[in-house]
Amino acid sequence: MAVKWTGGHSSSILCLNVNTEGLVASGAERGELTLWDGGGALAGQLQLPKADDVTSVVFSPRCPTRLYTSHGETISLLDVRSLKEPVEHFHVNEEEINCLSVNETDNFLAAADDSGAIKVMDLENKKVSWSLRHSNICSSVVFRPQRPESLVSCGLDMQVMLWNLQKARPLWTTNLQEYEMQEDSPQSAGQFFNPPLAHSLSVASCGNIFGCGAQDGKVRIFRVTGVKFERELEFQGHSLGVSQILFMPEAYWLLTGGNDGKVLLWDVSSDIGKQQQSPAKSLQRRKAQAPASTRKDGKLNKVASNEHARVLPKLTIEHGEKVNWISCAEIKGSRRVLVADQSSSISVYPLPAP
Repeated sequence: MAVKWTGGHSSSILCLNVNTEGLVASGAERGELTLWDGGGALAGQLQLPKADDVTSVVFSPRCPTRLYTSHGETISLLDVRSLKEPVEHFHVNEEEINCLSVNETDNFLAAADDSGAIKVMDLENKKVSWSLRHSNICSSVVFRPQRPESLVSCGLDMQVMLWNLQKARPLWTTNLQEYEMQEDSPQSAGQFFNPPLAHSLSVASCGNIFGCGAQDGKVRIFRVTGVKFERELEFQGHSLGVSQILFMPEAYWLLTGGNDGKVLLWDVSSDIGKQQQSPAKSLQRRKAQAPASTRKDGKLNKVASNEHARVLPKLTIEHGEKVNWISCAEIKGSRRVLVADQSSSISVYPLPAP
């Protein structure tokens, strides 16, 4: 059974984040921002101006008291020690922001919005240094750990992109629908009716493995090799869209949340670990073994669709409500998954030890 954190919001919670000290931030509709201690007690509340929905909250990796929030087209910087008026406002996006990411060196912030734009701010100079773009709503953007100038993004254009801040164009792009059309599976025809609109991204702590959750209920795991990435693994995670995906600190454990009201815990280390020793050699070997239909023009190398058909969740949580956001926190010595949904409370579930 879930423990419920209540009393912090009056409307649906849209986003969560946890800092290195265990403080939890939640953002909700109508400009509501709340801080919680690890036990679920209220630690602060703020009503942001204009009452725009708070769509993303991200703590600074270097300074746990700094909290970046997006509400409407605005990014606000807050000091959690004194949760009053924002320390600073940045207005660099032209449409509603969906996702924020701060790189691990705390010098760049990326903001993805409904126009498809990703604005990358230099936090020291407080100005936009790069403007990147998807052709439709950009739903998620994440800086890669250990590579502070590299990021991945995805959107409702079904594109997944790899970027380096030295270039304005993506280094590598994959269209999930085009790739699915190459598969000889009965689901291929159904892709037109349930296209793989990409909703969420998360990068593993190694920086080279990342996952994408999409509208078709599938979870796709990719491996970055140099300036490219290829599909490492794909499995059916949910019966409806995968709204959230989150790699945990352990190598290749991840959480997914879906529109089907389920939260699933996966351990894909045995599936990914086969290539861990030498990614370069593994890539060469797979290319050598690849079928003639393999394409090299930015589309992912084909992997047999049933190769990892037996990937099963390690834990299934029947949450029952459409999942808006998931986060993970250490509470009283054990790990918990925090779940935000259509309600005004946060649900907290225990997780098994790795």
